[in-house]
Amino acid sequence: MLGFGLAIEPQLWALIFVMIRVGAAFAAAPVFGAVGVPVTVRVTLAGAIGFLVLAAHPVTPPAQIFTVATMLAIAAEALVGAALGFVLQIGFAAPMVAAEMIGGSMGLGFASAIDPQNGKSSPALGQFFSVMLTLLFLSVDGHLMLVDMIVRSYDAMPVGNAWLGADRLRAIAYFGGYTFLAGLLLALPVGFLLLSLNIVVGMISRAAPALNLFAIGLPASLAVGVLALAIAFPAMGDYMLVIVRESLAATERLVFG
Repeated sequence: MLGFGLAIEPQLWALIFVMIRVGAAFAAAPVFGAVGVPVTVRVTLAGAIGFLVLAAHPVTPPAQIFTVATMLAIAAEALVGAALGFVLQIGFAAPMVAAEMIGGSMGLGFASAIDPQNGKSSPALGQFFSVMLTLLFLSVDGHLMLVDMIVRSYDAMPVGNAWLGADRLRAIAYFGGYTFLAGLLLALPVGFLLLSLNIVVGMISRAAPALNLFAIGLPASLAVGVLALAIAFPAMGDYMLVIVRESLAATERLVFG
Protein backbone atom coordinates (compact mmCIF):
# COMPACT_ATOMS: atom_id res chain seq x y z
CA MET A 1 0.00 0.00 0.00
CA LEU A 2 0.94 3.64 -0.18
CA GLY A 3 1.28 3.88 3.57
CA PHE A 4 -1.32 6.54 4.37
CA GLY A 5 -3.79 4.20 6.06
CA LEU A 6 -6.82 5.65 4.24
CA ALA A 7 -9.87 3.68 3.13
CA ILE A 8 -9.47 4.92 -0.43
CA GLU A 9 -5.84 3.88 -0.56
CA PRO A 10 -6.24 0.39 -2.15
CA GLN A 11 -8.46 1.76 -4.95
CA LEU A 12 -6.07 4.65 -5.59
CA TRP A 13 -3.05 2.33 -5.78
CA ALA A 14 -4.95 0.03 -8.17
CA LEU A 15 -5.83 2.99 -10.41
CA ILE A 16 -2.24 4.25 -10.47
CA PHE A 17 -0.99 0.76 -11.24
CA VAL A 18 -3.43 0.39 -14.16
CA MET A 19 -2.53 3.82 -15.51
CA ILE A 20 1.07 2.66 -16.06
CA ARG A 21 0.17 0.42 -19.00
CA VAL A 22 -2.37 2.87 -20.42
CA GLY A 23 -0.06 5.86 -20.06
CA ALA A 24 2.89 4.04 -21.64
CA ALA A 25 0.71 3.07 -24.61
CA PHE A 26 -0.43 6.68 -25.07
CA ALA A 27 3.12 7.99 -24.80
CA ALA A 28 4.36 5.68 -27.57
CA ALA A 29 1.29 5.65 -29.84
CA PRO A 30 0.72 8.11 -32.67
CA VAL A 31 -1.87 10.88 -32.24
CA PHE A 32 -1.96 10.44 -28.44
CA GLY A 33 1.81 10.75 -28.12
CA ALA A 34 2.12 13.82 -30.35
CA VAL A 35 4.07 16.76 -28.99
CA GLY A 36 1.02 18.97 -29.40
CA VAL A 37 -1.01 16.86 -26.95
CA PRO A 38 -0.38 18.21 -23.43
CA VAL A 39 0.82 15.81 -20.77
CA THR A 40 -2.17 16.79 -18.63
CA VAL A 41 -4.55 15.55 -21.33
CA ARG A 42 -2.70 12.25 -21.61
CA VAL A 43 -2.71 11.70 -17.86
CA THR A 44 -6.43 12.55 -17.70
CA LEU A 45 -7.22 10.11 -20.52
CA ALA A 46 -5.11 7.42 -18.86
CA GLY A 47 -7.01 7.93 -15.61
CA ALA A 48 -10.40 7.79 -17.34
CA ILE A 49 -9.49 4.59 -19.18
CA GLY A 50 -8.05 3.23 -15.92
CA PHE A 51 -11.51 3.54 -14.37
CA LEU A 52 -12.93 1.55 -17.30
CA VAL A 53 -10.31 -1.16 -16.83
CA LEU A 54 -11.04 -1.41 -13.10
CA ALA A 55 -14.76 -1.65 -13.83
CA ALA A 56 -14.29 -4.42 -16.41
CA HIS A 57 -11.44 -6.43 -14.85
CA PRO A 58 -10.64 -7.33 -11.25
CA VAL A 59 -7.11 -5.91 -11.12
CA THR A 60 -5.17 -6.78 -7.98
CA PRO A 61 -2.01 -4.67 -7.69
CA PRO A 62 0.99 -5.79 -5.61
CA ALA A 63 0.46 -5.42 -1.89
CA GLN A 64 3.77 -3.63 -1.25
CA ILE A 65 5.35 -0.89 -3.34
CA PHE A 66 9.04 -0.81 -2.53
CA THR A 67 9.84 -4.42 -3.38
CA VAL A 68 11.67 -6.05 -6.26
CA ALA A 69 8.54 -7.92 -7.37
CA THR A 70 6.54 -4.70 -7.53
CA MET A 71 9.22 -2.92 -9.54
CA LEU A 72 9.33 -5.82 -12.00
CA ALA A 73 5.53 -5.74 -12.29
CA ILE A 74 5.64 -1.99 -13.00
CA ALA A 75 8.34 -2.52 -15.63
CA ALA A 76 6.25 -5.26 -17.23
CA GLU A 77 3.19 -3.01 -17.39
CA ALA A 78 5.22 -0.19 -18.94
CA LEU A 79 6.78 -2.60 -21.46
CA VAL A 80 3.41 -3.95 -22.60
CA GLY A 81 1.91 -0.48 -22.95
CA ALA A 82 4.92 0.89 -24.83
CA ALA A 83 4.86 -2.13 -27.17
CA LEU A 84 1.20 -1.53 -28.03
CA GLY A 85 1.88 2.06 -29.00
CA PHE A 86 5.19 1.32 -30.68
CA VAL A 87 3.67 -1.14 -33.15
CA LEU A 88 1.28 1.55 -34.36
CA GLN A 89 4.17 4.02 -34.53
CA ILE A 90 6.00 1.60 -36.85
CA GLY A 91 3.10 1.68 -39.30
CA PHE A 92 2.96 5.47 -39.16
CA ALA A 93 6.62 5.63 -40.21
CA ALA A 94 5.80 4.23 -43.68
CA PRO A 95 4.67 7.60 -45.14
CA MET A 96 7.97 9.16 -44.03
CA VAL A 97 9.86 6.49 -45.98
CA ALA A 98 7.70 7.17 -49.05
CA ALA A 99 8.21 10.92 -48.66
CA GLU A 100 12.00 10.48 -48.61
CA MET A 101 11.85 8.53 -51.87
CA ILE A 102 9.47 10.87 -53.66
CA GLY A 103 10.90 14.10 -52.26
CA GLY A 104 14.45 13.17 -53.22
CA SER A 105 13.39 12.46 -56.81
CA MET A 106 11.32 15.65 -57.04
CA GLY A 107 14.08 17.85 -55.66
CA LEU A 108 12.23 18.54 -52.42
CA GLY A 109 14.77 16.83 -50.20
CA PHE A 110 15.92 20.20 -48.86
CA ALA A 111 12.37 21.32 -47.97
CA SER A 112 11.78 20.42 -44.33
CA ALA A 113 9.94 21.80 -41.34
CA ILE A 114 9.06 20.85 -37.79
CA ASP A 115 6.73 17.88 -37.67
CA PRO A 116 3.88 18.52 -35.18
CA GLN A 117 3.69 14.81 -34.39
CA ASN A 118 7.17 14.37 -32.95
CA GLY A 119 8.57 17.89 -32.78
CA LYS A 120 11.51 17.06 -35.08
CA SER A 121 12.48 18.24 -38.53
CA SER A 122 11.02 16.13 -41.33
CA PRO A 123 10.41 16.53 -45.09
CA ALA A 124 7.49 18.76 -45.99
CA LEU A 125 6.00 16.03 -48.15
CA GLY A 126 6.32 13.61 -45.24
CA GLN A 127 4.29 15.95 -43.05
CA PHE A 128 1.56 15.99 -45.68
CA PHE A 129 1.48 12.19 -45.80
CA SER A 130 1.60 11.97 -42.02
CA VAL A 131 -1.36 14.32 -41.61
CA MET A 132 -3.38 12.36 -44.16
CA LEU A 133 -2.57 9.06 -42.47
CA THR A 134 -3.56 10.52 -39.10
CA LEU A 135 -6.89 11.72 -40.49
CA LEU A 136 -7.56 8.30 -42.02
CA PHE A 137 -6.61 6.66 -38.73
CA LEU A 138 -9.16 8.78 -36.91
CA SER A 139 -11.79 8.30 -39.63
CA VAL A 140 -11.80 4.51 -39.19
CA ASP A 141 -11.94 4.89 -35.37
CA GLY A 142 -8.40 3.63 -34.96
CA HIS A 143 -8.02 5.57 -31.70
CA LEU A 144 -11.07 3.80 -30.28
CA MET A 145 -9.73 0.43 -31.45
CA LEU A 146 -6.46 1.17 -29.66
CA VAL A 147 -8.31 1.98 -26.43
CA ASP A 148 -10.37 -1.21 -26.81
CA MET A 149 -7.22 -3.31 -27.29
CA ILE A 150 -5.61 -1.74 -24.23
CA VAL A 151 -8.65 -2.61 -22.12
CA ARG A 152 -8.88 -6.14 -23.52
CA SER A 153 -5.14 -6.68 -23.06
CA TYR A 154 -5.83 -7.31 -19.37
CA ASP A 155 -7.64 -10.52 -20.42
CA ALA A 156 -4.74 -11.87 -22.49
CA MET A 157 -1.93 -10.43 -20.34
CA PRO A 158 -3.23 -9.96 -16.81
CA VAL A 159 -1.40 -8.08 -14.12
CA GLY A 160 1.54 -10.14 -12.86
CA ASN A 161 1.83 -12.12 -16.10
CA ALA A 162 2.42 -9.32 -18.59
CA TRP A 163 5.95 -9.95 -19.79
CA LEU A 164 6.26 -10.12 -23.58
CA GLY A 165 7.63 -13.44 -24.73
CA ALA A 166 10.33 -13.96 -27.33
CA ASP A 167 7.73 -14.71 -30.02
CA ARG A 168 5.98 -11.38 -29.48
CA LEU A 169 9.24 -9.44 -29.48
CA ARG A 170 10.23 -11.23 -32.69
CA ALA A 171 6.87 -10.26 -34.24
CA ILE A 172 7.55 -6.59 -33.41
CA ALA A 173 10.96 -6.79 -35.10
CA TYR A 174 9.49 -8.48 -38.18
CA PHE A 175 6.74 -5.88 -38.43
CA GLY A 176 9.47 -3.24 -38.58
CA GLY A 177 10.28 -4.53 -42.05
CA TYR A 178 6.72 -3.75 -43.08
CA THR A 179 7.54 -0.05 -42.74
CA PHE A 180 10.00 -0.19 -45.63
CA LEU A 181 7.73 -2.41 -47.74
CA ALA A 182 4.71 -0.15 -47.20
CA GLY A 183 6.76 2.96 -47.84
CA LEU A 184 8.08 1.50 -51.11
CA LEU A 185 4.59 0.50 -52.29
CA LEU A 186 3.19 3.88 -51.28
CA ALA A 187 5.86 5.70 -53.28
CA LEU A 188 5.79 3.29 -56.24
CA PRO A 189 3.33 5.11 -58.59
CA VAL A 190 4.99 8.52 -58.32
CA GLY A 191 8.49 7.13 -57.88
CA PHE A 192 8.30 5.04 -61.04
CA LEU A 193 7.17 8.04 -63.08
CA LEU A 194 9.98 10.20 -61.69
CA LEU A 195 12.48 7.43 -62.35
CA SER A 196 11.34 7.30 -65.97
CA LEU A 197 11.71 11.08 -66.19
CA ASN A 198 15.25 10.91 -64.81
CA ILE A 199 16.12 8.26 -67.40
CA VAL A 200 14.81 10.50 -70.18
CA VAL A 201 16.73 13.47 -68.81
CA GLY A 202 19.88 11.32 -68.64
CA MET A 203 19.44 10.28 -72.26
CA ILE A 204 19.00 13.92 -73.28
CA SER A 205 22.15 14.88 -71.40
CA ARG A 206 24.12 12.28 -73.34
CA ALA A 207 22.62 13.40 -76.64
CA ALA A 208 23.02 17.13 -75.99
CA PRO A 209 25.76 17.76 -73.39
CA ALA A 210 25.51 21.53 -73.88
CA LEU A 211 22.06 21.69 -72.27
CA ASN A 212 21.86 22.95 -68.71
CA LEU A 213 20.13 20.02 -67.01
CA PHE A 214 19.85 21.85 -63.69
CA ALA A 215 17.70 24.47 -65.37
CA ILE A 216 15.57 21.83 -67.14
CA GLY A 217 15.57 18.70 -64.98
CA LEU A 218 14.67 20.21 -61.61
CA PRO A 219 11.58 22.17 -62.77
CA ALA A 220 10.47 19.20 -64.85
CA SER A 221 10.85 16.79 -61.91
CA LEU A 222 8.96 19.15 -59.63
CA ALA A 223 6.11 19.72 -62.09
CA VAL A 224 5.79 16.04 -63.01
CA GLY A 225 5.97 15.04 -59.34
CA VAL A 226 3.19 17.40 -58.28
CA LEU A 227 1.01 16.28 -61.19
CA ALA A 228 1.68 12.61 -60.45
CA LEU A 229 0.84 13.12 -56.77
CA ALA A 230 -2.47 14.75 -57.70
CA ILE A 231 -3.36 11.84 -60.00
CA ALA A 232 -2.11 9.02 -57.79
CA PHE A 233 -3.25 10.31 -54.42
CA PRO A 234 -6.65 8.50 -54.44
CA ALA A 235 -4.82 5.19 -54.83
CA MET A 236 -2.24 6.26 -52.24
CA GLY A 237 -5.07 7.12 -49.84
CA ASP A 238 -6.53 3.63 -50.30
CA TYR A 239 -3.16 2.10 -49.49
CA MET A 240 -2.83 4.33 -46.43
CA LEU A 241 -6.03 2.70 -45.18
CA VAL A 242 -4.36 -0.67 -45.72
CA ILE A 243 -1.41 0.54 -43.63
CA VAL A 244 -3.77 1.58 -40.83
CA ARG A 245 -5.55 -1.79 -40.87
CA GLU A 246 -2.29 -3.73 -40.95
CA SER A 247 -0.94 -1.71 -38.02
CA LEU A 248 -4.09 -2.30 -35.96
CA ALA A 249 -4.00 -6.00 -36.88
CA ALA A 250 -0.36 -6.24 -35.80
CA THR A 251 -1.26 -4.58 -32.49
CA GLU A 252 -4.07 -7.07 -31.99
CA ARG A 253 -1.77 -10.00 -32.74
CA LEU A 254 0.70 -8.62 -30.22
CA VAL A 255 -2.01 -8.68 -27.55
CA PHE A 256 -3.80 -11.93 -28.34
CA GLY A 257 -1.07 -13.86 -30.15
